Amino acid sequence: MNNNTKFVFVTGGVVSSLGKGIAAASLAALFEARGLKVTMQKLDPYINVDPGTMSPFQHGEVFVTDDGAETDLDLGHYERFTHASMSRRSNYTTGRIYESVIRRERRGDYLGATVQVIPHITDAIKNAVLSLCADDVDIALVEIGGTVGDIESQPFLEAIRQLRFDLGRKNTAYIHLTLLPYIASAGEIKSKPTQHSVQKLREIGIQPDVLLCRSEHPIPKGQKDKIALFCNVDREAVIDAPDVDTIYGVPLSLREGKLGTRVLEHFGMQDTEPDLSVWEDICKQIRTPEKAVRIAMVGKYVELADAYKSINESLFHGGMANGMRVEIEYIDAESLEKQGSKSLHGVHGILVPGGFGERGTEGKMVAIQYARENKVPFFGICLGMQLAVIEFARHVAGLENANSSEFDERAEHPVIALMTEWEQEGARVQRSSDSDLGGTMRLGGYPCKLVKGTHAASAYRQKEIRERHRHRYEFNNTYRQQLEEAGLVVSGTLPDDSLVEIVEVHEHPWFVACQFHPEFLSRPYAPHPLFAAFVGASRKYSEQP
Repeated sequence: MNNNTKFVFVTGGVVSSLGKGIAAASLAALFEARGLKVTMQKLDPYINVDPGTMSPFQHGEVFVTDDGAETDLDLGHYERFTHASMSRRSNYTTGRIYESVIRRERRGDYLGATVQVIPHITDAIKNAVLSLCADDVDIALVEIGGTVGDIESQPFLEAIRQLRFDLGRKNTAYIHLTLLPYIASAGEIKSKPTQHSVQKLREIGIQPDVLLCRSEHPIPKGQKDKIALFCNVDREAVIDAPDVDTIYGVPLSLREGKLGTRVLEHFGMQDTEPDLSVWEDICKQIRTPEKAVRIAMVGKYVELADAYKSINESLFHGGMANGMRVEIEYIDAESLEKQGSKSLHGVHGILVPGGFGERGTEGKMVAIQYARENKVPFFGICLGMQLAVIEFARHVAGLENANSSEFDERAEHPVIALMTEWEQEGARVQRSSDSDLGGTMRLGGYPCKLVKGTHAASAYRQKEIRERHRHRYEFNNTYRQQLEEAGLVVSGTLPDDSLVEIVEVHEHPWFVACQFHPEFLSRPYAPHPLFAAFVGASRKYSEQP
């Protein structure tokens, strides 16, 4: 183990959804801006082994790492705010921890001992945290999911309490994110919820080193003094975390509060002025555009914006690359099945994202057909690509009963189908989370070769790329020649040409659909080429007379 790696543990109190993930990622950005090397981890208290089988309505999107792990959406924030690459070791759940302990118990690894939460579960958690230690990692930031006081979080909190004894105070720092509600009738910010949250944390045996206080209004000096006194922290360690107009302004806000300075002082590390010019430029790009493009997001989980978190952010990144503001209009795919395409009139681009199951697919194909026939810029992702192929097969290639075997196992023309055993072997198909329900899926990063002269090649400006996948069904190569002859362009495949990765449509200004999830690689400081090209095409469409 690298004894030089320092650990920052981020907990939350009072209520959920305060933004622990954004705060942790922003602090990591502050460390990177000082030239330090960072990595991050999320410890989730739910019993699912991973979020792969959870409904997006329950948990938001599933973020996929290059090594094929299905993880919490906060890992998307970690990668968007830093240059660190997350992996399977970056997200552990209660289910995954217990699964590993029970597996060891069944093998007899505990030599007949009674297996208990302490020490066996807490040791497994500590080992997961310590796996972040590396010679090239200066600081590891670990976010504890849930809220202090939850039963589910207790083993994780106990584990990080023990880690202070194991590693020492100078190698561990506790940051507690909490809420100071503003009571309008009294005209005051109230500190009592924060006091009670810290009290609960101290009962567990954890004394926070820094309090990060969320509030809609500036926190008066007197309130900060009171919080410091009753929560037993230094006055300088009570730091504002005010609301900002863009999440990419949080690193700048936390710099003002000297959060990075406080933590480095705690570690006894030399502090330098962080270079946040990149984040200043990003915020300027977000705030200055006057012109906007309207993008229709036609999905089946549109009631919860977090279900498409990475896509939303990638669209904003694409807007920044084009000096435009992106306005996303969420459209329920099922509504198009009942009302037709009238809600799409007036948009400058149409995006159909991924998903699982048949619900809403006919509505998504209404949007795809509208985009294809009316020359509206179109971007299909994962299921969006599969449905674009089906729509093209039905309405252009003359395969009226074309479908996916996911929706109809006896489809007359299964232009989208499960991979054959040969294709699975060639594509290194992984088992999804080793779960019974997961089955075989293509998960994680795969290479893709691009065809010269296509929109995809023009966007990427390189011959071969690598993108992340999360799906089970594929383009059926049996129909490839017939569809290509009808005008469908295969612009990207695996290097051995075995699986289709990107398709386009002839004689369309920008109609591109990909089997992978490009949103997982987009960054505010490096917008993904396909999102930048899509928004650029939408801008041109908006400028037409």
